[in-house]
Amino acid sequence: MRKTLGLGLAALVLTGCSVTGGSTPSASESAGTVTLVTHDSFHLSDGLLADFEQQTGLTVKQVAPGDGGVLVNQLILTKDSPLGDVVFGIDNSFATRAIDAGVLAPYTSQVPAAEDAAQYAPDDSGSLTAVDFGDVCLNVDTTWFADHGVAEPTTLDDLTRPEYRDLTVVTNAATSSPGLSFLLATIGAKGEDGWQAYWTALKDNGLKVAEGWSDAYYSDFSGGGGGGSRPIALSYASSPPETVTDEAAGPTTAAMLGTCFRQVEYAGVIEGAANPEGAQQLIDFLLSDAVQEDIPGSMYMYPVSSTAALPDAWAQWAPLSDDPWTVDPAEISEHRDEWVRDWTDLVVG
Repeated sequence: MRKTLGLGLAALVLTGCSVTGGSTPSASESAGTVTLVTHDSFHLSDGLLADFEQQTGLTVKQVAPGDGGVLVNQLILTKDSPLGDVVFGIDNSFATRAIDAGVLAPYTSQVPAAEDAAQYAPDDSGSLTAVDFGDVCLNVDTTWFADHGVAEPTTLDDLTRPEYRDLTVVTNAATSSPGLSFLLATIGAKGEDGWQAYWTALKDNGLKVAEGWSDAYYSDFSGGGGGGSRPIALSYASSPPETVTDEAAGPTTAAMLGTCFRQVEYAGVIEGAANPEGAQQLIDFLLSDAVQEDIPGSMYMYPVSSTAALPDAWAQWAPLSDDPWTVDPAEISEHRDEWVRDWTDLVVG
């Protein structure tokens, strides 16, 4: 699940880690340290990083400055003294910002899944390699709506209706990558001339804005297990299977697939990396079958590899949107900061 990003500075968390990859050099050929800079929700199952270390002779260390926005900002702020060798967690709402800032070095992986990853490339620079993707969508607590005799909302416009007053929580578009993705969804749906009026209507209908995904989902959302009071929360299309406690009954939440924006997460070699070869090996590892098949269970995203097996529950309860809202990457690059400033002034104040 996910993510709070942020446009300010954040404390760096440095921890030694361990990983498994495909065909990699022997330990004697590549011994050393590779530092992975990532968002603070990066996680792989126990043993995967350890296997990678054993096979390559590399020691993997992590620097986790925050979520996707903090991640990109820190890469830019530390451009002359890089935080590490390889980055994971830059998403498509911030990809062009990182590329334009020159903080990434080109690398084209040759592992089998790289061909699948190429379809998600943000441009032709070779600076970022797609690793996973998912749909950021509003989720509803189906149990709450059944208990209260209220019809579940299905569209963006539903959320502005009186019967849904004080029921919705989203995350801050300036401090959360899902929050920014949802802002982009509304821009895609309502256009340049209509999105601000839509957000005004949401705010007037009792919208709550949390700083990050964890706060919104686990504290404010009634379906997140934390006893929150709001039955509509911004999360992912892959979230509902995590609420299954009874296989026969199924999940207690559902994604509003008409509200989604497709998020892609990338890895890249950091310009000026002390160990660029190790960085390349780690990117190859992230595209390996072992990691790609681990991603749904560990990071709740879809793998880019078309051959990676998905959990059975995802086919039943975590479908992707057939028609997610989109915004042209060039438009995001040109207007992102302006949109976030305008959103902040309008919604947060």
